Amino acid sequence: MVKKIALEEHFLSPGFEDYWGPTVSTVDPKFAGALLARLADFGEMRLQAMDQAGIARAVLAIAGPGVQSERDAATAVRRARESNDFLAREVQKRPDRYCGFAHLPMQEPATAADELERCMRELGFAGAMINGHTNGQYLDHPTLHVFWERAEALGAPIYIHPTDPVSLAPVLEGYNGLRRATWEWGFETGSHALRLVFGGLFDRCPGAKVMLGHLGETLPYMLWRFDSRAKLYGVKLASAPSDYIKRNFMVTTSGMCSVEPLNCAIAALGRDHVMFAADYPFESAQEAGEFLDHAPLNERAREDIAFNSAVRHLGLPRV
Repeated sequence: MVKKIALEEHFLSPGFEDYWGPTVSTVDPKFAGALLARLADFGEMRLQAMDQAGIARAVLAIAGPGVQSERDAATAVRRARESNDFLAREVQKRPDRYCGFAHLPMQEPATAADELERCMRELGFAGAMINGHTNGQYLDHPTLHVFWERAEALGAPIYIHPTDPVSLAPVLEGYNGLRRATWEWGFETGSHALRLVFGGLFDRCPGAKVMLGHLGETLPYMLWRFDSRAKLYGVKLASAPSDYIKRNFMVTTSGMCSVEPLNCAIAALGRDHVMFAADYPFESAQEAGEFLDHAPLNERAREDIAFNSAVRHLGLPRV
């Protein structure tokens, strides 16, 4: 069993249940209740799941959407800070096992930048997880330039996590099995990331770092197509879209225990841009860990994906 750092592991702060509840509105209430119990736990259940998977350290992030669905900006600012302080206290209890991603009030870009800096400099967090759009505003919006400039200056990875789309895609009408985590969230999140690329973010902020789960939300599979169609439609960028994805993006294995997409992500982005995540408690940490332990990789590649690249890219301790 290879030692691992897990990068998409979820929790809920006290009082955040109402923000999270709509994301499980279509699942069995008993299953949702079991998830809630695990999201609120920082002790035996979580640590046992980590041990079974060989996870030495988990980087914890709020289960979305959190305050990004909050309509009152002042409330979002206050509650994001409270959540980050709560997580910091839990991390301090087990600094050998836990670290954190900041939860940010993206309704207020300058304040979100300040909170990101506070979380990294004062609380020791490893970056931020942003749960998709914020009340319909995506991360390429011009008002967010100040946020990206600060994230670049801090060297902060920004993990874009799926959320429900602004409006339901008509093509999925009548097929609830394709909604949310099956297909809808991947399309939504991959499209969100492409807005950053095609919108020129990485020309303005060449050092910005974006993370995606699920082995890149299908982007590694489509690199040639992005470049070809960007030429066709006259997209004006300093480099080809695939260049930014290869340089500025990192992906994790969350929710993708399958060799074929893993091989694609490694071939497309390089193994140093592919890292481990379990997506606990929404996926089985043990299954994710066993998948990486037995995937047909050479041992150096396995160790890099499991542990070494997270240490390098996120500045995490090696212990």
